[in-house]
Amino acid sequence: MLERLSWSKIVLELLLFCLPALFLSIFIGHLTLLLLISVLFALLWHFYNLLKLSHWLWLDRSIMPPSGSGSWEPLFYGLYQMQHRNRQRRRELTSLIKRFRSGAESLPDAVVLSSENGQIFWCNKLAQQMLGFRWPEDNGQNILNLIRYPQFADFIKRKEFNEPLTLHFNNGNHIEFRVMPYDEGNMLISARDVSQVRQLENVRHNFFANVSHELKTPLTVLQGYLEMLSDSETQPEIRHKALISMKNQTERMSSLVNQLLQLSRIEAAPRYILNETVNVPAQLKILSREALILSDSRQQIYFDIDPHLYVLGNTEQLYSAMSNLVYNAINHTPAGTKIKVSWQLTARGARFSVRDNGQGITAEHLAHLTERFYRVDPSRSSQTGGSGLGLAIVKHALNHHESQLNIESQAGKGSEFSFVLPMGRVVREISVKSREITG
Repeated sequence: MLERLSWSKIVLELLLFCLPALFLSIFIGHLTLLLLISVLFALLWHFYNLLKLSHWLWLDRSIMPPSGSGSWEPLFYGLYQMQHRNRQRRRELTSLIKRFRSGAESLPDAVVLSSENGQIFWCNKLAQQMLGFRWPEDNGQNILNLIRYPQFADFIKRKEFNEPLTLHFNNGNHIEFRVMPYDEGNMLISARDVSQVRQLENVRHNFFANVSHELKTPLTVLQGYLEMLSDSETQPEIRHKALISMKNQTERMSSLVNQLLQLSRIEAAPRYILNETVNVPAQLKILSREALILSDSRQQIYFDIDPHLYVLGNTEQLYSAMSNLVYNAINHTPAGTKIKVSWQLTARGARFSVRDNGQGITAEHLAHLTERFYRVDPSRSSQTGGSGLGLAIVKHALNHHESQLNIESQAGKGSEFSFVLPMGRVVREISVKSREITG
C-alpha cells in the first residue's frame, strides 16, 4: 500500500544517491566531486520524471499515469487517484443533472432558469411548447425578447415576486407566471396554463347569474300574487286565477331545481357505475307511453325500436338523455308535426335518433344548443316551462358513455337529434326486424 511522500523518505532517497560516492571516496578520494556527481545524477533523474509527467498531462491520452519509482511513485499514484476521484465526481454530477432535468421535464409547469437580468440558460420541453421557446437556439437570449408583453417586462423589472402574474396571450391562453430567486443572481420562472380555470370561473359566474335570473321571475310573480291575496277584498275569480298561476310558477321552479340536481348527479357520476346492462327497448316502451300522454295527440309520434339491442351504461343517465330529446321534440314543434324515434344497430354502434319535420333551427343557434340555459326562443320557452337545461343534461350523459350529441337542422325543414353508443357498449348485436309503436 503506497503512502504519501514525507521528509524522511526524501532524505533517505538523497542518501541512497550519495551512498555510492561515499563508498568510492574511500578508495579513490575526491569526496566532494563524487558527491557533486551524485547530486547531479539525482537532478537528472528528477528532470526525467518531470518530463514523463509533463508528457502524460499534455500529450498522452491514456488514463494510467507513467510508471515511477522512489519518491515519484506516490506522486504518480496520487495524481491517478485524484483524477479517478474527479471522474467519479463528474459522473455523479452528470447523473444529478440528468435526474434534475428529468424531474423538471416531468413537472406539470413550464420551467425556465435565467440570470437576474433575464439571460436564459435552461428551459424544459413544456416551456418550449407553452411559451414558444426554441432550444438550444434560445440559449443566452433575454426572456424579455421572447415574451414581449409590457406587463411581463414590468413584473420582471420590479422584482416583486410575492404574487403571480397572469397574462392573456394572443392565442387566447391565460398563463400564470411565478418567479423564485435562488442562488446568487439567478431566477427560476415557472409558467402554468390556467385557461381552463378561468373558463370554469366564467362558467360558474354565468351559471349563478342564470340560476338567479331563472328563479327571479317566478319568485317575483309569487310575491306579487301573495301581496294581492293578502287583501281580503280580492274577488274569488281573481283569487282562483292567482292560485293557478302560483301553482304553475312553483312547478316551474321545482322542475328547474330537479333538472339542476339531475345535471349535478350526472357530472359527478363516477365511471365504474356505467357497466350495467341497460334494457333500452324496455325504457323506450315506457317513454313511448309518456310521450303519447305529453303530446295529447297534437303530434304524430312513431317509435322504431330493435327489441334485442341492449347496451352497457347507466340506466338513469341514458333515460334522461333519450327522454329529454323526445320531450324537446314534442314541446318545441307545432301541432301536426311527425316525430320519429329510432333505436337501431349500425356499423358504428347503437344509434338513437329523434327526427321531426317541424320548423327547424337556424344555423347560428346550433353550436349553442347544449349550453346551459340557452334558448332559441326565450318567449316560447317561458310558455312551455323550458329551462334550457335539457340538452346540457344530454351532453354530459353522453360524454360519460363515450358518445356525443349530433344535431342536424334546417329552418322550415325539421331537425334530427341523434347519438351513437360505440360497439364496445353493445351487449347483443343480433339484428331482428324492428317492431313499430305508433300513436
